[in-house]
Amino acid sequence: MDYSPILISLKTASLSIVITFFIGIFAAKWVVELKSQKAKIIIDGLLTMPLVLPPTVLGFFILYILGVKRPLGRLLLEFFSVKIVFSWSATVIAAVAVSFPLMYRSARGAFEQVDKNFIQAARTLGMCERSIFWRIIMPLALPGVTSGGILSFTRGLGEFGATAMIAGNIANKTRTLPLAIYSEVAAGDMEGAYEYVVIVLIVSFIVLSLMNYFTIKESKYSNKDVIK
Repeated sequence: MDYSPILISLKTASLSIVITFFIGIFAAKWVVELKSQKAKIIIDGLLTMPLVLPPTVLGFFILYILGVKRPLGRLLLEFFSVKIVFSWSATVIAAVAVSFPLMYRSARGAFEQVDKNFIQAARTLGMCERSIFWRIIMPLALPGVTSGGILSFTRGLGEFGATAMIAGNIANKTRTLPLAIYSEVAAGDMEGAYEYVVIVLIVSFIVLSLMNYFTIKESKYSNKDVIK
């Protein structure tokens, strides 16, 4: 069995979740703090849209923006000698694009469930907004945020459509686990595809177990708040 798709997928998902985690958190914080409900609805819709778009459509938009014949893609190539399309970086961009809405929605839901009385009490004590966020809001919302991070990691690990559009299916370079499964089936090697499928199933089971753990933990925190 060729182990390169496994390594490429793990590298891609690991880097993408680091990027997605922080972007998702700050995007959720920004939307939650918006005063205008109309602006909140519009921005939330735009940020969540990749979740409902077909991955190939999302990949098409990324390809349209970063293609070597497009202004941004040409700029990166001519001035920085960086070609995004059909490179490993493209797999990371695709994973970030498809997994971001999961991180954003999970973080936003967790932030909105934080008891506002804690925030008001912290402001009364003179804490700045940055300290309130990191010392009050984040610890209370951590179970939900962590669950979103786990979901986003898995989504990035299993990304297929957008990756195929902008990164291609290049062996030892951009061929991730989903693309490897597709390639093995297309080549008629069902045994090879089965081995990759088993790996995906094992990772999915581990992720679901972690999700259940953090869901139970979050439920316990909520029950304690109700009792108090």
